[in-house]
Amino acid sequence: MENEKTEKNESFLNVTLKNSEEEKEDIIISFSGIIKQLKRFLLIWLAVAILAGVLIPTGYAVFASDQLKVLNAVISFNYDGIESGKDPNGRTFDVNTLKNPAVIEKALTDLGEDMEQLENIRQGIIIEGIRPTDAIDKITMYQSIYQQGNLTAGEKMLEVKIYPTQFIVTFNYSATDYKGTRAVEVFNTILTSYSEYFFDTYGFNKALGSAVTTLDYNDYDYAQAVDVFDSTLSTLQDYVNGLSSSDSTRFRASSTGNTFADLSESIGTLREVDLDVISSYINIHTITKDKETLLAYYDYRVEQLNRQKKIAEDELKTVTEAIADYEKDTIIIYGDKQDTSQYTQASAEYDNLINRKISAQKTVSTAAQRIDMYQKRITELNKNKTSASKEKIERVEADLQTLSEKINVLLQKVNDTANEYYETVYLSNSYNILVPASSSALHTAKSIIKAAMEPVLIVEALFFVIYFAAAFISALIADNRKKNKNNPVQQEFISAEPAVSVKTEEETKE
Repeated sequence: MENEKTEKNESFLNVTLKNSEEEKEDIIISFSGIIKQLKRFLLIWLAVAILAGVLIPTGYAVFASDQLKVLNAVISFNYDGIESGKDPNGRTFDVNTLKNPAVIEKALTDLGEDMEQLENIRQGIIIEGIRPTDAIDKITMYQSIYQQGNLTAGEKMLEVKIYPTQFIVTFNYSATDYKGTRAVEVFNTILTSYSEYFFDTYGFNKALGSAVTTLDYNDYDYAQAVDVFDSTLSTLQDYVNGLSSSDSTRFRASSTGNTFADLSESIGTLREVDLDVISSYINIHTITKDKETLLAYYDYRVEQLNRQKKIAEDELKTVTEAIADYEKDTIIIYGDKQDTSQYTQASAEYDNLINRKISAQKTVSTAAQRIDMYQKRITELNKNKTSASKEKIERVEADLQTLSEKINVLLQKVNDTANEYYETVYLSNSYNILVPASSSALHTAKSIIKAAMEPVLIVEALFFVIYFAAAFISALIADNRKKNKNNPVQQEFISAEPAVSVKTEEETKE
């Protein structure tokens, strides 16, 4: 009976355990926390950044010294034709003549250096053109028009060629034995020596005089000697007239006292007076060393000149028709509807056609004149059956000798006047050293800084990223620790003490 009561009482024992729900946590970081951590690591970052900014240039100066053995200079050319890539003689200009072994040899000789370094110097010089702004502007204009749908402008844009007038000359002397100061001296002397080379090539005219004076008129028959002198004077007069047309200053040489007009007049006098008198005397008196040989020579010259004349006439006809059919370039400037305009301009091809026409006309005219002259000489030779006397031959020889001396004096005057003109007027500013090379301590420091700038910026940027990331992570950790400290996660264990209630039979019945 007692056991039954106990079992009944146990069935009313109730124990309850309560666990509180786990709270979910948010990661929190504040801007003020980042600033605080940035200040905390600021001195460390500054120290590392300054150390890198010092060590990297120092490393370049110590371990990459060969890369710093570079000198720069800037040169320019200023004469008619350079903007089209031509030299003063109208041929294609090659700026690499600055590296000509003759230029370098002259510089080394002036400095008393041996020639062992010549090839290393030549290999170390690099020349790069600076693009002219006018060509870039022209390309930009064509590009703008092309983008508006004008295909012709696109073709013109492709045709624009850029010919620089200024050049950066770089000299890497790491392969030579020179130190900084001596390398600068050698480099600048080379640039100066090129000036003399430039004038020798394009300014001086010694070759003209030499080519003429080497001809000995005594090797020819008398009439042929006259032709040789006439050809010489014709070439010389064309040359002087060309200089005169390009001279807008009416230059008068201090060495000769002559202008180009004066020289042209002197040449004309020799041709029209001295030479014509001798030629007439020879033809009238049939003065010759060998009549039959001279007649054969005249016949050959007439035949040859007729061929030249025919070729020149065909050329003249073709060029004249080409000029008549030529369409000048049309440039269209797009703007508003009222502002759109167009104009035509001659191109280099059109100018070339005009020059060819002038040249052909001159060839036809000259050939016709000379054919007429030779035919008259042939007629005079056939008329006179007798040979000239000894006195007449001696007179002609004396006159030819006098004429030869006058021509040689005139040639010297032309050369001296032309040389002075080229040096002081025409080519005075044709070649300039705008920025010579230098090797000061400041220049060296600039080279080191310039070489180290890129790696320094990369390393400094990397250090800044690390510095900011460290500050960010530290702020993140600190802020979340603070949150956890103020709001701890707790698990509440709520337990109800076992309440044992023994109910009486009466209460059970109820």
